Amino acid sequence: MATTERKPLLLDFEKPLIELESRIDQIRELAAENGVDVSEDIRQLEARAMQLRQEIFSSLSPSQKLQLARHPRRPSTLDYIQAISDEWMELHGDRRGTDDPALVGGVAKLAGRAVVMLGHQKGRDTKDNIARNFGMASPGGYRKAIRLMEHANRFGMPILTFIDTPGALPTAEAEYKGAGEAIAYNLREMFRFEVPIICTVIGEGGSGGALGIGVGDRLLMFEHSVYTVATPEACAAILWKDAAKASQAAVALKITAPDLKNLGILDQILSEPSGGAHSDPLGAATILKQALIENLEALLQTSGQERRKMRYQKFRRLGVFTDLP
Repeated sequence: MATTERKPLLLDFEKPLIELESRIDQIRELAAENGVDVSEDIRQLEARAMQLRQEIFSSLSPSQKLQLARHPRRPSTLDYIQAISDEWMELHGDRRGTDDPALVGGVAKLAGRAVVMLGHQKGRDTKDNIARNFGMASPGGYRKAIRLMEHANRFGMPILTFIDTPGALPTAEAEYKGAGEAIAYNLREMFRFEVPIICTVIGEGGSGGALGIGVGDRLLMFEHSVYTVATPEACAAILWKDAAKASQAAVALKITAPDLKNLGILDQILSEPSGGAHSDPLGAATILKQALIENLEALLQTSGQERRKMRYQKFRRLGVFTDLP
C-alpha cells in the first residue's frame, strides 16, 4: 500500500471534521511555540473530533456512501491482496489474446493456504484510471477471471473475489466481443465449482459487471460499500429522465450494506475503520483478512457437493415472485 503523504481529498460531509482536526493541529503548534500547556483543551477537542467522526459516518445517506465507495483513495483489489496475502503471484491473459488490466488475479497464500484471488482494479488518478478502464472489465477480463477460477477448482484452491466496479465496459467493441456471453458464462460456471467461493464488495458493485465474479457461497461487504443493479445516475436517467435525481434513486435502489443484509442478499457486513477504509487501509485489510479466514474455515467443513447445493439454494431464495390472477 502507498505510504507517501498526499493532500487529503475531501468529501463535502467530511469538511467539518477536517476543519476541527486542522484547528487542533494549529492550537498544538501555537502552544509548542509559546511553551503553553493546553493538553486539557486538546483532549477535549480530540474527544469532540472523535464524537463528530462517529456522528458523521454512522448516519451517511445512500448517496454519501456511494461517494465513499468511489473515493479515489479507497483501497483497491491489489492493495488488499498485497496486504492480506503471505505470497502473491499475478497471472495474466485470457489465452485468447488479451490481458485486461481492469480485472486482475493470481495465486496467493492466505494464512498459509493456497488460494486464487481476483477482482476489479481501478486506478489512483486519471491516467491510471484510463489505463484500467476505471475498473470496468472487458469480455477478455471476465474470460481471464474464469480461466483463473477453473484453475483454482482443478487444483482445489478456494476462490476469493473482490468486487469494485461501476459495471462492465460499456462500449460497442465490448459488445462485439461478447460481453454479455462472457458474464453469463461466468455465472453458470461459478455455480458448478466445488471449491469454496467468497465474494467481497470492497467499493462499488455495479450491475452485471459485478455479478461476473459475484456468484459465491458467501457475500461479504464493507459497511460503506454499495451493491446495485444499476448506478443511481443510470437509474435516475431511465426512470425520471434526469440523472440529477441520483440521490433519490440511491434510496429507492437499496444499495447499502444494511439494506442488502435485510433483503437476505448479503451474508456479512465488514466494519470499516473510523473515517472509512481510505483513512486506514491497513486497518481495513486486517478486518477483511480476519473475515475471509473465518468464513473460509467454516466453508471447508462441508464437502464440495454440499457447497454446490447450498450455493444454488442461496441464490434461489433471492427475490419474491407473485402470481397475479
